[in-house]
Amino acid sequence: MRVIVSRPEREARGWSQQLSARGFDVLALPLIEIGPVTDPLARQALDSAWQRLDGYFAIMFVSGNAVMHFFASKPSSAHIPRAWSAINSGIQKNFLPRCWAPGPGTVRALQHAGVAAHAIDAPDAQSGQFDSEALWQQVHARVPPGARVLIVRGADEGTNAGRDWLAHQLAAAAAQVETVAAYERRVPVLEAQQLALAQQAAQDGSVWLFSSSQAIRHLAQLLPAQHWGRARAVATHPRIAQTARQAGFGVVCESRPTLDDVVASIESVP
Repeated sequence: MRVIVSRPEREARGWSQQLSARGFDVLALPLIEIGPVTDPLARQALDSAWQRLDGYFAIMFVSGNAVMHFFASKPSSAHIPRAWSAINSGIQKNFLPRCWAPGPGTVRALQHAGVAAHAIDAPDAQSGQFDSEALWQQVHARVPPGARVLIVRGADEGTNAGRDWLAHQLAAAAAQVETVAAYERRVPVLEAQQLALAQQAAQDGSVWLFSSSQAIRHLAQLLPAQHWGRARAVATHPRIAQTARQAGFGVVCESRPTLDDVVASIESVP
């Protein structure tokens, strides 16, 4: 069975290797291109956020890419908050700001960036889903009125149900919500051979693995005349699955975003 991995290039490499090791024929076809923000005002906002980190109750990173590009943007004049250090973790565990992560991939990115585990709040590893709703269940009881929360996201995310939902919950808890863009997501430029492979995968029984609704929208934009009624997909969140169905995918299965669950879902696709 062929699996089409649609994640951005850096993430697609890891998933392709893991799925290949499980015996699948894997094709990496990144449908989202990610890079640092280029707008001067956005870069200025990032610098400003770094200078004010100690004034926040929590920093919510929407993804591993948000973590990577936020830390890559650190100006030389800024410092890493002491609360994020592994030194004296027993003493510092209640220090602020907290780092919020919606899932294990973002947790790993934070730890790779040097943030100690005691400074990170995230859904339990056994959670039924990894998203803003699951994160809120973990942190809502500890958010005091007036708390300032910074959401680090992409520049072009626009309306996002999960992020907007979290912002509304924070506002209802009398918290102050700010956002900053750490990266840009763009439609990739695919070669003619890649487009031909995508057209073939729409009808040959391949399974598309989607971890982002935007990847599906980009695919529809790249192949506007393609019919997806014979295409099969596994989506790692109900909202992504809904987007795939709206795009016309004939078979859409939902899965938790862990490797074992994704493998099981791929193997069960009718």
